[in-house]
Amino acid sequence: MYNILIVDDEDMIRKLIRKYAEFEGHTVTEATDGMDAVIKFKNGSYDIIIMDIMMPELDGFSASREIRKVSDVPIIMLSARGEEYDKINGFEIGIDDYVVKPFSPKELMLRVEAIMKRAKSSGKKEESKNEIISLANGGLVADLTARIVYIDGERIDMSPKEYELFFYMLKNKNIALSRDKLLSDVWGYDFFGDDRTLDTHIKILRKSLGKYSDFIVTIRGMGYRFEEK
Repeated sequence: MYNILIVDDEDMIRKLIRKYAEFEGHTVTEATDGMDAVIKFKNGSYDIIIMDIMMPELDGFSASREIRKVSDVPIIMLSARGEEYDKINGFEIGIDDYVVKPFSPKELMLRVEAIMKRAKSSGKKEESKNEIISLANGGLVADLTARIVYIDGERIDMSPKEYELFFYMLKNKNIALSRDKLLSDVWGYDFFGDDRTLDTHIKILRKSLGKYSDFIVTIRGMGYRFEEK
């Protein structure tokens, strides 16, 4: 079971999430705003954070940035708004999932379980020999073991989920990947996955790849394929 930090200025929301989390056997700590969350995180130990965006003192984006300076702890962002800008902002910070209010507490717990399953899997010890993929005559290089990407010799930064998505597509180069498969294999959930989450990450990934963005091909009505041009 997990130690969860719930951050929301609405007492009713915190209590609702706590009820379902504790029913699943998790331990819960509450924070009433972003500043409170940062302080409690630095003074405690948490497996995952559920963070609202709009809060007094320090909003969820700012609090997540502070936490990301010292930790890659999984973060699920909650918001009453579903604008793509908010999602892109959050995913670029490095949050793991984005849930729009009102939400199903049961679905939220499924997302927590899926994210933690992926976190445990990615945390397993890698083989000593680095797995490196080089494309475009060395213009695009990915060290899958060290989680490093170079474009024309310059190292670029990606969020944790960008790395996962990019490396998964690299390993399945030239294979048509459906949205359902990408959500299931990269995010760890399927039937309650959100296509918009995937599409937003693809948009961010294309931006990170720069002149190699067209290596990600959209297959209309199906999904995506990564192919070297």
